[in-house]
Amino acid sequence: MALRSLLARIENDTAATALARDGGRAFASASLQPYLIAAIAEHDADARGSTHLVVVGDDRAARDLAADLRAWLYPRRVRYYPSRGVTYESHLLPPAHLVGLRMAALDALLGKDDSAVVVVSAVALSEKVPDPALRPRSFSLRVGDLLDLEECAAELVDAGYERADQVQERGQFALRGGLLDIFGATEERAVRVDMFDIEIESLRWFSTFTQRSLGEVDEVEIAPASELASEHRAAAELAGGVAGGPRDDGARVAGVSGVSGSGERGASRPDIAELLPVDRFQALLELVAERTCLLVAAEEELAPVLSDHWSDVCAAFADEDAHHLYVRPDVVEAALRARANVWLSAISSGQPHELRAQAADSTARSLAEAEPQLEKLVRSGYETVIAFPRRGEGERAAYNLGSLSARWLDEAEDGGEGKRAASPVAGPGLRLAAASLREGFIAPSLKLAVFPEHRLLRHAAARREREGAAGRRAGARRGALRSFSELRSGDIVVHEDHGIARFAGFQTRTVAGVTRDYLYLEYQGDDRVFAPTDQLAKISRYVGAGAEHPPLSKLGGTRWEAMKARARRAAQELSGELLTLYAERRRRSGHAFAADSDWQREFEALFPFSETPDQREAIEFVKGDMEAPLPMDRLVCGDVGYGKTEVALRGAFKAAADGKQVMMLVPTTILALQHYGTFSERLADYPINVEHVSRFRSTAEQNAAVTGFREGRVDILIGTHRLLSRDVRAKDLGLLIVDEEQRFGVKQKELLRALKLRVDVISMSATPIPRTLQMSLAGLRDISVIETPPEGRRPVRTYVGEYEEELVKRAIMREHERGGQAFFLHNRVESIAEQAERLRALCPGVRFAVAHGQMPEGELEAVMIDYLRGGTEVLVCTSIIESGIDIPQANTLIVEHADSFGLAQLYQIRGRVGRSRERAYAYLLYDSARALTQEAAQRLSALSDHTELGAGFQIAMRDLEIRGAGNLLGDEQSGHVAALGFELYMQMLDEAVAAAERGSGARAARDGGGPQLQEPEPVRLDVNVDAYVPADYIPYERAKIDVHRRVAGAIEVAEVEELHEELEDRFGPVPEPLANLLALQRARIKFGQAGAQTVSFRGDRLAVVPIELDSVRARRLRERLPGASYESGRSQVLVRVPEEGHERFPSVVAAADVLLAVMREAA
Repeated sequence: MALRSLLARIENDTAATALARDGGRAFASASLQPYLIAAIAEHDADARGSTHLVVVGDDRAARDLAADLRAWLYPRRVRYYPSRGVTYESHLLPPAHLVGLRMAALDALLGKDDSAVVVVSAVALSEKVPDPALRPRSFSLRVGDLLDLEECAAELVDAGYERADQVQERGQFALRGGLLDIFGATEERAVRVDMFDIEIESLRWFSTFTQRSLGEVDEVEIAPASELASEHRAAAELAGGVAGGPRDDGARVAGVSGVSGSGERGASRPDIAELLPVDRFQALLELVAERTCLLVAAEEELAPVLSDHWSDVCAAFADEDAHHLYVRPDVVEAALRARANVWLSAISSGQPHELRAQAADSTARSLAEAEPQLEKLVRSGYETVIAFPRRGEGERAAYNLGSLSARWLDEAEDGGEGKRAASPVAGPGLRLAAASLREGFIAPSLKLAVFPEHRLLRHAAARREREGAAGRRAGARRGALRSFSELRSGDIVVHEDHGIARFAGFQTRTVAGVTRDYLYLEYQGDDRVFAPTDQLAKISRYVGAGAEHPPLSKLGGTRWEAMKARARRAAQELSGELLTLYAERRRRSGHAFAADSDWQREFEALFPFSETPDQREAIEFVKGDMEAPLPMDRLVCGDVGYGKTEVALRGAFKAAADGKQVMMLVPTTILALQHYGTFSERLADYPINVEHVSRFRSTAEQNAAVTGFREGRVDILIGTHRLLSRDVRAKDLGLLIVDEEQRFGVKQKELLRALKLRVDVISMSATPIPRTLQMSLAGLRDISVIETPPEGRRPVRTYVGEYEEELVKRAIMREHERGGQAFFLHNRVESIAEQAERLRALCPGVRFAVAHGQMPEGELEAVMIDYLRGGTEVLVCTSIIESGIDIPQANTLIVEHADSFGLAQLYQIRGRVGRSRERAYAYLLYDSARALTQEAAQRLSALSDHTELGAGFQIAMRDLEIRGAGNLLGDEQSGHVAALGFELYMQMLDEAVAAAERGSGARAARDGGGPQLQEPEPVRLDVNVDAYVPADYIPYERAKIDVHRRVAGAIEVAEVEELHEELEDRFGPVPEPLANLLALQRARIKFGQAGAQTVSFRGDRLAVVPIELDSVRARRLRERLPGASYESGRSQVLVRVPEEGHERFPSVVAAADVLLAVMREAA
């Protein structure tokens, strides 16, 4: 990366140069701040040789800024110092990856790296840090050293590491035979220690994702994964009241905590000052050396962030112990004022220096479209740089340039640490760089324009997604295997032939002298099945529409086959219906709307926010579809508040401006009211008449709106299913917008389908689309997914801890004082009214209301509308708020008994707040740390780690996708999803769509190509030979499942070879039974690729059918495979093989090799 050479351009701006030289306060555009901070850190030799500490508001901003600074300053070291992720008083240990990041950054600040740049959030500054001398000691591993593995394992546990079956994240280690895997707390990659007896034979970096080696290393330092030594952690456990080691069992409960709380729960707990050496906890700024340069990058955010955090801390401690572990806001601010040399703010307030830049953005769809804009910048004297994540992409882009010529930024200019470009002015021209940047800028004072590829070419990300779609679809057949990496003993699974069972683990059994691995499946009653592992493709983990699973199936009988047949028919009907609708829409012509008018561009320019890249792309697709002569049917998906309504609004404006009418159909009265308010406000300055129809309007008002729509006086009509009544007719309907279509009934959907054939349709859904479903519907329905949150959206501050009334009171009163609203989630209907009364007594003067699903519909709607209009300040409710309307002014959420919710539920509930630019708070509270289960602690820890949601976020999204599947497919299909499980039903739908397309030729018509060749499947083949995964080779079940899953799912020989290499790399030389298992799958694949569908034994003959050979190939086969014969009438190859299994096996493998080679040779 040569971006560092551009930092010299700061010399072009006198204000920037003065700021770098003398310090001071400055206004700096947000897009320019990463460049400016990097340039200040590189300004002269002193700056380049000094440690810099950059302070921003919250952890998300700190992480993003650190990533940008790495790109600008490479190869200079940039560290990110996050907050603990969990508060001291929550009784949860911080995740190991955060501990590692914190210690690496702290070491850099303590002088171990004189030129490092460390980025820290204000919250992290306010948390006191244990004296580094209290840490467990670190140790080094070197090739050639002697090492006792058991002693090393004990030392790792003392250092805070967690023993795991397989290393996946920082702070874990795994021990298998003569191999030790460790993911050091401060390392970027995990290391594999390979032993020869008691000597370290090799050290290899490896990927935790693939578990494959990446390269060798001679020495590695293992830093501790805890900020406190084991004796102090033991004291912390006493404080939390949880027995057992803090990490030995995987539970991260009872961390550096143990603060005495108020009330009965805290009374029996020892005082923290007696348990922890709090006198040796210091403020981070006290540890930082005096020569460290301090920069404040978000001056406007410091005071509110520090104040809010201190308020939370004091409420949680409920006494004056807070100062032991936290620093007061005024102390932090005073220390920063005394030491920070540069203060930057994105809000202009009379600062002595102003450094302005425009955010780099473009409307181009390709480099050819962007070229005029780039040429204009170069002509105006700008050095214009495009940053590509990978060099190859940049080289391809440069090849497609027309009149402009581009060169790569000279990497020699920043070739070594401390070197600088010879001249601050490189001159105008187009440059390319290999770097990952989030944002770019156009800075007139610097004559510098920097565009990240995704900002210049808006469809770059979409293009990469489409390029990968073909490969994903090819793998859809094996969809049932996807979930096997998550399989555990006790999970409910679905066997395609036998039904729903409980997976009881793997068993290695010897049957008729042959040893194999079998899946042990328990069915209803005492029924048991030992399924051979080559049937893994028929097994999937059961996932239904909800948390419950149906009863286990009974073996024998016809019930399972009948259920499967019904579901298959439903899938065929659904696929046929989709294809018919698609073909019918393609036959009919719709209205081709005109290109964007001046009004349209003016209307879009008035949008008060910046569109996200996903949102802009969805808008472009909608407008492009509307301008085409075919009727549009586009589904726009994205969470509430992610900007779907704006996409629909722009489509509605385009239709109304072209003289067409728009109908917007929504499922609830509240949503109708909300959309009516939004549309009326945005369209107030234009001659577009908006009306709405709902139960909250009188009959006369409704009739007037309907009549106006019929006569053409109303341009946009918004309403509930009342709009589908016979009396609602448009004079000239051009666009139908449907919000949350899956929530309408069957009859309404039939009416909608009839409408869809005639007009353009935008459907909106807040349900995440399952990727498998997206593949099934690929091309049948156009889908736009909005996944990026709006700019300015701040992460929700998540607090996890014990329920304290004082904490609840402070949270509610803070929201009350800033004029906002709050949710209090109490998920028990029978006691919700009592809880509301208790809260009213606790917070006098605050207006409370109660909402739950058992209230009459009219009463519930009235409560919700009153809350939406601001009449109520706190809504005491059940989990009905899990998916609902957008209430931007609601920014505090308190969840009682949070440990009883699943991770996905908590994630979605937390999504009810944080929908505006205001800081939002989520309090996940539980009764007692003593009663907290290991699983609940892990769930809460994942959610509280808001700096990097990581695995917690992925699990939540997976659960959300699955829950959404039944909704999206509709009520008619969700019953089948519940009966068969999501994976098996999706497989059926996928097969039905493919079969229907082949039958109708729809795909050929759509793609302009011929029929698609079906990829060859591995054949069913068994040989009496030991083929299993020995328990002493792979001792833990999860990896064993993964190996079997990959063997059964392999459809290319290369996949088997790759697995063989990986096994040798991870576990050592492959034993004979496992080598046989791999060879057997290779033979299956090769027979399949040769065209065979069935391979069987007839006495001493191997029969392979059907095989089509001409006379030349048949002769070659007989020459290379003595004893082989070919029967052309039966399309059958017969091969003589030995009777004994261990002798027969090599003959079968050789037959597969020869047959495939002969088939592939030219005749």
